Amino acid sequence: MYVGALELDVLLGDVHSLKQKRSVVRPVVAELRRRFEVAAAEAGHLDLHRRALLGVSVVSADAGHVVEVLDRCERLVAARPELELLSSRRRLLGPDDE
Repeated sequence: MYVGALELDVLLGDVHSLKQKRSVVRPVVAELRRRFEVAAAEAGHLDLHRRALLGVSVVSADAGHVVEVLDRCERLVAARPELELLSSRRRLLGPDDE
């Protein structure tokens, strides 16, 4: 079993409140879940209205599939015009990891 985790630090566009932030972030998280069948959530920068840290995780029997799904998730977020992807960080855990 392989587990992949992806953290995406994003800057939001014309957002002036936490309520507006939610209206931008929620559809992105929902689309990640729906299109790629991953676990996804807003996982950081909760008190900042122009920043968000999105967390995505996936489990598979194949490491290549985990990497492919995380790549597609990152590309989807990077392609959103209302977001600017500042950085991404990923981890892959496999059967040899403790």
